[in-house]
Amino acid sequence: MRLLHRRRKQGIWAVWRRLCPWCPVFIQRWPLRPKTKSLLVASAFFLFLLFFGLFTFFAPPFLIHDLQGHQFSTPRIPLFRKDILFPDHGRGMQQSFVVPIFQVSFGKHLWGSKNSKNFYGCSNSSSKFLKAEAIRRPNSFLVIATSGGLNQQRTGITDAVVAARILNATLVVPKLDSKSFWKDTSDFSEIFDVDWFISYLSKDVKIVKQLPDRGKHFTSPYTMRVPRKCTPKCYKNRVLPVLLKKHVVRLTKFDYRLANKLDNDLQRLRCRVNYHALKFTKPILEMGEKLIRRMKAKSRHFIALHLRFEADMLAFSGCYYGGGEKERSELGAIRKRWKTLHPANPEKELRHGKCPLTPEEVGLVLRALGFGSDVHIYVASGEFYGGEKTLAPLKALFPNYHSKETLATKEELSPFSMFSSRMAALDFIVCDGSNAFATNNNGNMAKILAGRRRYYGHKKTIRPNARKLYSLFLNRKNMTWNEFATKVRLYQKGFMGEPKEVRPGRGEFHENPSTCICEKKTHETNTVTGKDLTENEVSMDDDLKEIYMEEEDDWHDDEFSERQSYSNTTSLETDSDFLIQTEEPELEEMLSD
Repeated sequence: MRLLHRRRKQGIWAVWRRLCPWCPVFIQRWPLRPKTKSLLVASAFFLFLLFFGLFTFFAPPFLIHDLQGHQFSTPRIPLFRKDILFPDHGRGMQQSFVVPIFQVSFGKHLWGSKNSKNFYGCSNSSSKFLKAEAIRRPNSFLVIATSGGLNQQRTGITDAVVAARILNATLVVPKLDSKSFWKDTSDFSEIFDVDWFISYLSKDVKIVKQLPDRGKHFTSPYTMRVPRKCTPKCYKNRVLPVLLKKHVVRLTKFDYRLANKLDNDLQRLRCRVNYHALKFTKPILEMGEKLIRRMKAKSRHFIALHLRFEADMLAFSGCYYGGGEKERSELGAIRKRWKTLHPANPEKELRHGKCPLTPEEVGLVLRALGFGSDVHIYVASGEFYGGEKTLAPLKALFPNYHSKETLATKEELSPFSMFSSRMAALDFIVCDGSNAFATNNNGNMAKILAGRRRYYGHKKTIRPNARKLYSLFLNRKNMTWNEFATKVRLYQKGFMGEPKEVRPGRGEFHENPSTCICEKKTHETNTVTGKDLTENEVSMDDDLKEIYMEEEDDWHDDEFSERQSYSNTTSLETDSDFLIQTEEPELEEMLSD
């Protein structure tokens, strides 16, 4: 052992003599103890590493290049124009806006929400909320036919439970939509754990799997449709008399058929349904959790992106992305299937922040917020309009790009791949389990996940402030990357999923379930009233007042699936709501998820 140790020391000193030829002279003239020598060697090695690190940090950044060596520096993103990757085609564009190719993630609260530990989900009912058995009307059954994709149907199921409670009726397990664009034949029990659903809500609403066989009324239930945003009074005036007479009522196309604002106990029932009772089946849960584990194995933290950038979304938005006549004809043909839509006005939609960001724009926002190129991202989406060309800039910004198709084998996905709702459920689970969730739209999946992530601890949820980002993207050729990133962080304040950034009661309840979010008791006092702040009582920060005022016209309130004119179904004075209307092929369902 001594001989081995001596040879090892000799080897170290031999290397050191090569690196520092004058060191032996120094050591012979001023002999040092062995421990001191080792300390000097370690110190010199540390200084060398420090110098190398500082040199790497302050060196000019590598630039993102395309295959022909041009800098990655983009104007407002037209999908098919060459200046996506070739920005200097006779336009005199400055090369100051250059995105660093290597950027390490930074930011104190990059993966968490500030002050989130002071808030928690609370959905228990009050003592005034009686049990179902005490108020249920016997021989009264409510049948629901949902509409749209998985997440739109999820909102319908949630509201169906509350509607049954308002009517004091027995709810039959809702029938999922198999005739819409999605063409998914899955029934409720193949997506959700039906037994858990029934048992968890047993104290609130009695739920049965199917109607009892008791005669004509039960085999052919009376069919009607309620207006959108129908209030409890609306249900009692319109549906209850029919229910008492017919005993069974079937409500069709049940999406957004319940008012957004209800009393606290009914809102908390919504939360119990959405966040607790609706649990995916075991095979879906296991596969979703497996995908999360595989993402976590690649990186401790990851972002999930819901990039709703399919042709139907772009057609409905009425926006233009630079694809010329080909884009106008393709998206225009899809848009014609909505007979009630106004003529497309791309400039107006873009100015008002109603155009979905492109994948590249979402990537630039994330990089500006501090998410580096080292971050792993999971993309939940269907088929992108523009194909791989659309995704190329995003993949250049975030090389660690993943989806369920890249994380799992075809054999693993085979039980789900033929069913759009089951595939959407997998994306839902991974997005919910991500450390940060970002979206470029505000469809049903984005809304439900935003509300769910608020309920379960205000997990980081990023929605773009599209109105302000529009002008920033338009003018970024006149600024440096650092200036651009600074403005993005400024504009995104109030759009990052932090507590109290959305006014209680503002927006869709599924997105902002403020009634179901409580604040831990503190000894602080409200500066306006002088009263102690208690649970669920929030004082408005001065820097959020401007954000709240801007929200009055913010793009996310105009849910694209509800911009149409419902002249025959919005008035509570008409009787046409009782009639089952002809179901025309429409793309409303396509846009919901």
